[in-house]
Amino acid sequence: MRRRNALLHIRSTVLAFAMLGGAAQAADQEVVLVPNRVIYPGETIALSSLKEVTLKPGKVRPDSVATLADELDGRIAKRTLLPGRYVPITALREAWLVDRGASVQVVFASGPLMISAAAVTLEPGAAGDVVKVRNLDSGKVFTGTVMADGSIRVGAI
Repeated sequence: MRRRNALLHIRSTVLAFAMLGGAAQAADQEVVLVPNRVIYPGETIALSSLKEVTLKPGKVRPDSVATLADELDGRIAKRTLLPGRYVPITALREAWLVDRGASVQVVFASGPLMISAAAVTLEPGAAGDVVKVRNLDSGKVFTGTVMADGSIRVGAI
């Protein structure tokens, strides 16, 4: 009788651990965001155009896809994104900070020396992108880095 009670206790303990393991496994399931409708190239991705999907147990999110809100919200689709499919990181870009043909301030800074000039962008760009610009006075074309304030930085910093 004592042995039978001990076996029942062991079985119930094993069953409890198995149930706890299943609960922990359910808690470990990853929730990802995927489009809930077709998102076209050039369209800004809003959280309202995404839906949460829970990955099946054992399924791992691929490394080269964007599935979190901060990776998707406000980004621009570079190609068509289909509903229910992962969004490749390569299919996204930042919103343009300067558009093609925009008048911008170009700044050259080296130590205490700072020179600024007016220019027109020849291509769009986001903060940190290198873009071509044309100096309005000389007509010379050169490249510079788009800064967060919308100006273009050229030369040494």
